[in-house]
Amino acid sequence: MEMGSVVGLGDVNFSTEPKTPTPTMIFPKIEPKLEPLDEFTPQSMNPNSNFSYNSGFRNTTTPQQQQLNATSSQTPSSIEAGVHSEYNRISELFQTAFAQSVQRDGDVEANEDLGCRAIVPVSNGSQVSDIVITRRKYEKRSSELVRVTDLKPEDVRYFRDLIRKTRMLYDSLRIFVNLEDENSQHLGSGRQTRARGDLKASQMMREHGLWLNRDKRTVGPIPGVLVGDLFLYRMELCVVGLHGTPQAGIDYLPANQSSNGEPIATSIIASGGYEDDEDAGDVIIYTGQGGQDKNSRQVVHQKLEGGNLALERSMYYGVEVRVIRGFKYVGSSSGKVYVYDGLYRITESWFDVGKSGFGVYKYKLVRIENQPDMGSAILRFAESLRTRPLEVRPMGYISLDISRKKENVPVFLFNDIDNERDPACYDYLLKTVFPPYVYQHVGNGSGCECTDGCGNGTNCFCAMKNGGQFAYDTNGILLRGKPIIFECGPHCSCPPTCLNRVSQKGVRNRFEVFRSRETDWGVRSLDLLQAGSFICEYTGVVLTQEQAQIFTMNGDSLIYPSHFAERWAEWGDLSRIDSNYARPAYPSIPPLDFAMDVSRMRNLACYMSHSSSPNVLVQPVLYDHNNVSFPHLMLFAMENIPPLRELSIDYGMPDDCTGKLAICN
Repeated sequence: MEMGSVVGLGDVNFSTEPKTPTPTMIFPKIEPKLEPLDEFTPQSMNPNSNFSYNSGFRNTTTPQQQQLNATSSQTPSSIEAGVHSEYNRISELFQTAFAQSVQRDGDVEANEDLGCRAIVPVSNGSQVSDIVITRRKYEKRSSELVRVTDLKPEDVRYFRDLIRKTRMLYDSLRIFVNLEDENSQHLGSGRQTRARGDLKASQMMREHGLWLNRDKRTVGPIPGVLVGDLFLYRMELCVVGLHGTPQAGIDYLPANQSSNGEPIATSIIASGGYEDDEDAGDVIIYTGQGGQDKNSRQVVHQKLEGGNLALERSMYYGVEVRVIRGFKYVGSSSGKVYVYDGLYRITESWFDVGKSGFGVYKYKLVRIENQPDMGSAILRFAESLRTRPLEVRPMGYISLDISRKKENVPVFLFNDIDNERDPACYDYLLKTVFPPYVYQHVGNGSGCECTDGCGNGTNCFCAMKNGGQFAYDTNGILLRGKPIIFECGPHCSCPPTCLNRVSQKGVRNRFEVFRSRETDWGVRSLDLLQAGSFICEYTGVVLTQEQAQIFTMNGDSLIYPSHFAERWAEWGDLSRIDSNYARPAYPSIPPLDFAMDVSRMRNLACYMSHSSSPNVLVQPVLYDHNNVSFPHLMLFAMENIPPLRELSIDYGMPDDCTGKLAICN
C-alpha cells in the first residue's frame, strides 16, 4: 500500500549563528509550564500496587516531543511495527527530591553512574543493606522532523483504526487498574492511597512497545487523530503521540537534538494555567513557560529559552503547532478533558510585563482556516443545548422528546435539512418484547438472595453465573465484553441500587436523533460518553424464524442480532499486554436464531448508522429471564465519544437473502 507523503523538515534554512549561553537561576526553580490538575505526586500512586514510583523515568530536563511512523511505501504490518514507542517521562522534580530525601536520611545510595532511577536492593556481604536507584534504558526519541501529507483514503482508515484500538486498550487497562485498587481497599487495612490508573496503564503500554508516533517528530496533524477528539488524561495524549510531554505545556524538539541547533515547537496545551493567557477561540494569546512558584504565581522574569525559544523559532520558520485545550468538565472521570482543536500559526511574539509585574513572553496564535469545528466549541455548544435547546437552535426541532417521557431523559428529534419527520411517527419501544414462552421457567429461586446490594459479588448467585465476578466497576463501566452478561433482576433479593443492575435502568444521557445527509438519520449524544459506559438497549419485537420469513415477504424492517459483529470481544482485550489473555468464552450462548421487528415500534438505537470502525458495541445481557437464546442487546461506548459526534454500530455482513445490511434506516 502506498502511503501519503512524509516531508522532512531537516533542510529548512535555520540560522546557525552561535548563541551565548544563558546562566540558569538556582532559586526559584523555573519549571516547564505545568497543568495544575495533573501534577505528579507520590500520593497519587498506590504503594500496594505493582507500579513503582521510578519505573520508566529518565533524568532529563528537556521537555519531550512526539513522532509518527508514516513513511512512504510501507505496508500496514511494517507501519504497525514502526509505531512502537517509548514512555514519556514524568517531571524530574519528584525524582530529584525523593533521591535527595532518602540519601539525607542515610537509607539509600544513589548511584548516578548507572544512569538509572529504579530503587533496588544492593547486596552487602550476607545481608541486603543498601539500595541503588536504577533506571531502565529505553530507546531515545528521534530528532527527525517530518510533516505527513497526502494520505490516501485507505491510509486514513488504517491510522484511524490504529488510534482507535490503542485508545481502547489504554482505557481498558486504566479501568482494570482502578478496579484492582478498589479491591485492595477492601482487603487492606489502615490508610490507603488511590492508584493513578492513567499512569500505570501508560507505563504498561510503553513497556510493551505500544506507544504510537514516536519514530518521527511530527509537525502538523497526527494521522488518525481527528480535530475534536477528546481525551480524559494527559498520559493518553502521550500514548497516541499528540503531545509528547506528561506535564509541560509546550512540546518541542530541543536545540541539542536539532541538526541546526535551534528548537522547534510542535504542540501546546492551552488550559489557562498562566494568568496572562487569553483565549478567544480562533486567536490565542499564549504565555510562555517558567518563572512560577509551586502555587502557580509568577515570581521571576521568564527567559527566551527552552519551550519559549521553540515557539519563537516556530513563528520565524512558519511551522504550525497543534493546539490541545484542557479544562475542567463535569462528567469526566478525571474531572478534566483535553480536546484537540487543530492547527494554529504563531503570528507574533513579544516580551511584556505580566499582571504579576514580572516579564513574560507572549505569543499570538491564529487558527488555520478550513479545518473542522473546534472540539472545545462543540462541547460548549452541547452544554447550551442540554438546557436551552430552543433558544440555541430555534429552528429544526421536530420534537423535544420522541420517547414521550418513557425514557429517563428526553430524546430530541432534529432536522434542519428537509421536511422528513419519520422517527416521530413510530411508537417508542422502551424494552424489547420477547415471546411469552421465554419467561416460562422464571420464578422464585432464579435470582440471587443477596440483601446487601451483592457487595463485591463473592457469594452472589448472579456473579457465579458470570464466571465468579461482576461485569462492571463501581461506576457502572463495562470491564470486559463477554458472550453474555448476567445482571441481577426482578427475581433477585438485592435492592434496585445494586451495582449489578447497569443496563436495565434505561438511558441516562441526553440523545438526539438527527437528519443526516450521509446516513439518512443518525444519533448523537449531548453528553460526553465515557469509554465502557452504557448507552441504551437496541429494542424491537422478537420474532421466530418462521415469523420473520412472513414479515420479510411483506417488506417489513427486521434486525437480525446474529449479524451484529462481535465487537464486544474487542473491549477489555488485553492480549497485547498479557500473553496469557484468552477471549472470554464463558458464559456461552447458542447462535441467536431470532429476528427483531422494528417496523412499527422502535427506540433511538434503530437510527444509529453502520460503520466498520464503530464507536458503539453490542453486548448481550440477561436480567429478567434465564433463556440464553433470547438476550437483551445492550449498547456500550467503545471509546470516549465527544458530544454531538455520531454514534455507529457494526451491523455485520449483508443479509444473505436481501443482500442488504441489517439496518432499518
